[in-house]
Amino acid sequence: MDSGDTAWLLTSAALVLLMTPGLALFYGGMVRSKSVLNMMMMCFGAMGVVAVLWLAFGYSVAYGESIGYLLGNPTDYLGLSGAMGPDAAGDYELYGGVPVSVDAAFQAMFAIITVALIAGAIADRARYGAWLLFAAVWVTVVYFPVAHWVWGGGWIEEIGTLDFAGGTAVHINSGAAALALAIVLGKRKGWPREPMKPHNLPLVMLGAALLWFGWFGFNAGSAYAADGVAGAAFVNTIGATAAAMLGWLLTERLRDGRPTSLGAASGIVAGLVAITPAAAHVDVWGGFAIGFVAGILCALAVGLKYRLGYDDSLDVVGIHLVGGLIGTAMIGLVATEVVDGENNGLFYGGGIGLFGLQLVGAIGVLIYSFVIALIIGVVLQKTIGFRVSEEVELGGIDEVEHAEAGYDFGQASGGRTTATPTAGASATSKIQEGRS
Repeated sequence: MDSGDTAWLLTSAALVLLMTPGLALFYGGMVRSKSVLNMMMMCFGAMGVVAVLWLAFGYSVAYGESIGYLLGNPTDYLGLSGAMGPDAAGDYELYGGVPVSVDAAFQAMFAIITVALIAGAIADRARYGAWLLFAAVWVTVVYFPVAHWVWGGGWIEEIGTLDFAGGTAVHINSGAAALALAIVLGKRKGWPREPMKPHNLPLVMLGAALLWFGWFGFNAGSAYAADGVAGAAFVNTIGATAAAMLGWLLTERLRDGRPTSLGAASGIVAGLVAITPAAAHVDVWGGFAIGFVAGILCALAVGLKYRLGYDDSLDVVGIHLVGGLIGTAMIGLVATEVVDGENNGLFYGGGIGLFGLQLVGAIGVLIYSFVIALIIGVVLQKTIGFRVSEEVELGGIDEVEHAEAGYDFGQASGGRTTATPTAGASATSKIQEGRS
């Protein structure tokens, strides 16, 4: 066991976990005030559901001994058996230079945020219980096997598709599922005729900052060592993200006349998404190229929902699906053996072969995730109901689903504040009376 590498991976795991509360702030600020708590609770709910399933059997499905290159043996690490304590000789089972328990903790954070990302596509209109059930089923039948395909010895890893930290397993995977759910749940009431602007842009920017901070653990931690590979991933996480923000702002300036704070925050996330699969395969120039292209194309892609008619509330498809595809595909163009010691993309004299392999892996995950998410979503909608009623949606999902409100607009009187009751039966009765 390498104590330095173990310490770095434990630190990275904590950084990646912080990304999910950061995402909750990012998403929470983008929705309307009447659904901010529901949006944040969907992210926090993913933490609860996914963590339990991952430690129970998910790690084993992802990283157990491969069964037909499709999934790991679910019994190998059931309940992390054999990985939580030393053997008779006092030694811990290792993955590389770190204990398997540390690897399981680090990878748990990836599974959590992948599920949480999906929630942004169905903001303002999903029943909380149905969302948690979807999260449990989807992570079991989609994320766990896909993680095995990409990193655990499955078919994508076997054919040679490169994904350093999650372009396919995390971002294409979640983006495809988000598109499926947006289709199943349908459009928000009033969309796109009524403006549905973010209610708290400072919250959005704070969330983006926390995501960038945590992403250093996401990318540099994926080196599994405190070494030069981690350094290269760290540097590219700076450079590509900065270039993407500038690309997004430039696009806004040319298209709309003004750069926006929402654009800056969105550009940051687009750059983080795109560099994730390539972080340790490209040099600084390649990182700049990936980030800048992602910033421009993702800024343009978020408008596709208006042309194609799907209501992806918080642009999960335009940023995570499109950004993941850009980063994964561009490895085939700008990867260099100067950084990873092995692979050259087309622009570095490596031919077209790697580019083709990148597309095979990306498209395979996209199709599988989309189809399975669509099936799960339809089943839930037809059985227990996935979407809230029109009255709940118009009146405020926070009060009905959670008996709470994100903001207390009480009236101050004589130095004391008298708040209007918003919880429980009171909230429900207001909705039933037709008040919004």
